Amino acid sequence: MVQLVRGIGSLRYASGLVVAGLLAASSVGAQGIFNTPYTIQTIAGAYGAYGNLDGTNAAAQFEQPAGVTVDTNDNVYLVDSSANVVRLVVPAGTNWVTTTIAGTANASGIANGTNQTAQFNAPAGIARDAAGNLYVADTGNNAIRKIQLVGTNWVTTTIAGTAGAFTSGAKNGTNGAAQFYNPAGLAADAAGNLYVADTGNNAIRKIQLVGTNWVTTTIAGTAGLFSYGSNDGTNGAAQFNYPSGIAADPAGNLFVADSGNFTIREIVRQGTNWVTTTIAGTASPYGSYADGTNGDAQFNFSINSDLAVDATDNIFVADSEDGVIREVAPQGTNWVTTSLAGWIYAPAGNTDGTGTNAVFSAPTGIAVDAADHIFVTDPLANDVREGVLAAVPNPVISLTGPASVTVSWSGFGVLQTNATLNTSNWGNYGGSISTSNGTNSVTLPAPSGNLFFRLTN
Repeated sequence: MVQLVRGIGSLRYASGLVVAGLLAASSVGAQGIFNTPYTIQTIAGAYGAYGNLDGTNAAAQFEQPAGVTVDTNDNVYLVDSSANVVRLVVPAGTNWVTTTIAGTANASGIANGTNQTAQFNAPAGIARDAAGNLYVADTGNNAIRKIQLVGTNWVTTTIAGTAGAFTSGAKNGTNGAAQFYNPAGLAADAAGNLYVADTGNNAIRKIQLVGTNWVTTTIAGTAGLFSYGSNDGTNGAAQFNYPSGIAADPAGNLFVADSGNFTIREIVRQGTNWVTTTIAGTASPYGSYADGTNGDAQFNFSINSDLAVDATDNIFVADSEDGVIREVAPQGTNWVTTSLAGWIYAPAGNTDGTGTNAVFSAPTGIAVDAADHIFVTDPLANDVREGVLAAVPNPVISLTGPASVTVSWSGFGVLQTNATLNTSNWGNYGGSISTSNGTNSVTLPAPSGNLFFRLTN
């Protein structure tokens, strides 16, 4: 059993007695380390409601939303994969309003055009550049599309790939001469270069604007349908196994959710080369769940699992099959994986809450804003969720009598003293102590040593 650490407080009395308070949220088994819990709320869509309706909050309906990105104003852009459209979810006071900005609902195609005259075919990934342009990995068309705001309209064009044309050799070239095979993940760097997780080709591709043309090259992976593997290495010596999600940090380093290997990979440019290393997880034919450092972490991705990275290289991962949102954070030369929200033992559903109290069905797309708020799409629940770092309750511990102490806290929960840690100088107060009338405080006999508390909600 691992506790979800939320905060710690301590007080030293004149007599020399030290009382410490350790506040936590719900416990979680299965090797989870929830030391930075997130509170999850649904901002658009409703669990069990399948459709293509624009509207406010739960009145909006989706058909398997997938890739997602967010701008500096927390406007959320996502591809609604089965509906073949691109949606915009905008905050309006305390509400979130969903509209369709590109694509003809439930009509697959490759047509370029304005607003809803454009057509897509099972789009999976989306990215936004610094100028506000959107780019879509149009998976079923094996093409990359650009969506540009012109006045009040959104104009879609095809910039790379040709609909219906694919090859297991990942053909490089200019504009439509390039070929892809089921591209899924998409990222844009600060210079406007695009990076594609070319899932069916087991390769990472770069698309660069040269004059008025878009030039596609392969920067990592041995391209080909049957060239999968897990080798780290330089350029084509590296191998991937159905890479799905991709993100670029401010320095241009790339991070990849390598779904078939159940690992997180980093791709760093060194001179004219791209060097791939595995930073979290160990390649395996089977997914699992464990938090830990470097290769000790375990993931259970789906073919569309995505990731996002913030300004300090914290990586947020939609661990779809585990139903958990994970974080992979740099610590010195190591990468430490922890869990932020979700519970792997929960049945599929949609429950808002903090840490393990939140329930997902199969979180797939994920984006992060400058404040480290996360936005998650769940194609099985057909909704969009927002996650924010949970408020840390501050314990106030005071001497209220010659032989008693009072512990009080903000928020809600049940105080439990921790009698399971067998350290001789920790107070032996077992079981739970329920509060009444919402007072969020409890008075206890003073221990003879150190007393540690945890708060569950």
